[in-house]
Amino acid sequence: MRTTNHDEIKAWVDKRGGTPATVIGTEKKDNAGLLRIDFPGYSGKDTLEAISWDDFFEKFDESDLDFLYQEKTAGGKESRFNKFVSKE
Repeated sequence: MRTTNHDEIKAWVDKRGGTPATVIGTEKKDNAGLLRIDFPGYSGKDTLEAISWDDFFEKFDESDLDFLYQEKTAGGKESRFNKFVSKE
């Protein structure tokens, strides 16, 4: 699935216990860096920094991105797969 809807993105992330984040070292001054979703217990602990939803969506909109995501895995389990892709 693919969306730019902020409420839909936030609901998907919240349902899976994730938080908005940026990759450490990619931010510039007042601008968030590369966007990611951080899920507790996964490998982002030392590479991601939590940011607010406001900062996240500001960067998301400025970068003209779509949120690509999956609801369920092939086995029917809740999926955490997501990716930020250009609208182009």
